[in-house]
Amino acid sequence: MLLRLFPSIARPFSVSSRSREMGQDSSECEVIQVKRRATLRLCNVSSYATEILEIRADDPTLHVVVIPGNPGVVLFYKEFLQSLYELLGGTASVTAVGHISQTKKSWEHGRLFSLQEQINHKMDVIKQELQNNEVPILLVGHSIGSYISVEMFKRSPEKVKYCIGLYPFLALNLQSRKQYIIGKIAESRILCVVLSFIVALLGLLPIRLLRLIVTTFLGKFWSATAVDAVCSHLVKYHTMRNVLFMAMTEFRKLSETPDWAFMRENQHKIAFLFGSDDHWGPLQMFEEISKQVPDAALSIEREGLTDHGFCCTEAGSLWVAEHVAKLIKNQKASQ
Repeated sequence: MLLRLFPSIARPFSVSSRSREMGQDSSECEVIQVKRRATLRLCNVSSYATEILEIRADDPTLHVVVIPGNPGVVLFYKEFLQSLYELLGGTASVTAVGHISQTKKSWEHGRLFSLQEQINHKMDVIKQELQNNEVPILLVGHSIGSYISVEMFKRSPEKVKYCIGLYPFLALNLQSRKQYIIGKIAESRILCVVLSFIVALLGLLPIRLLRLIVTTFLGKFWSATAVDAVCSHLVKYHTMRNVLFMAMTEFRKLSETPDWAFMRENQHKIAFLFGSDDHWGPLQMFEEISKQVPDAALSIEREGLTDHGFCCTEAGSLWVAEHVAKLIKNQKASQ
């Protein structure tokens, strides 16, 4: 399942982009230097232990809520959150909400959580953490987090003002062999147990050896934060079982046709960023959205400078944060 977040080894790159909506290079965003580090806290949401990574603004005009992909470990998004907060000049609070039981410790006693339960959980976070806040919410979803964000938008249109999907996984790609293989693994309980057990054995290795293995085989250009996230969260039996179980329920649900009617009704409040070579969010989906939701803000990064696992490198996190910041500023200017 690590193929979901890590489809290829990340590589260094310069910042540039081609997109249909972004008229200027995203590096031209005016930046007010407001540096603040993201903090991780564990809270109880509807009786479930929930990891929240956040940067709180002193007087926010907006609250950006980031919904991760699968794996849903929020530490992967630390550089992205910090870059986005800075690019928005400290005017917005930024929060990433982790998935249930994809945490550092096993708090849920072996229980497995479906895609629908994860969506319900994110809505509970909004109700518990942000319901009494008058500041509008903007959702940013990555991969399956894009699908979750759209579903959250449908449930709370009065609170959510805009929704951005990054490398969105919105429907099955029947042409993808990787998805086919992952789907077969996720459907087999025996394979899921065996794979999770093997991954958990890696977690028993000395931390220096584990970090070396992660760096060598997954990403030599990854940020230290991403490597730490793998070592602290992913090499756990409970995490991998939940990653695979959630994937199984994703594949079943995303065999359905996306809710084009809702997207058309809210097309001026929706944006998507696609990669030029991403089997989770293929260009066929970009073309379909272009037809079904013609006024949505759609962009393609065509130079191969980032990939589906953008959050694993500091450079990828910065580039995507610049793109998101510009979308947010454009949305504010149009109001």
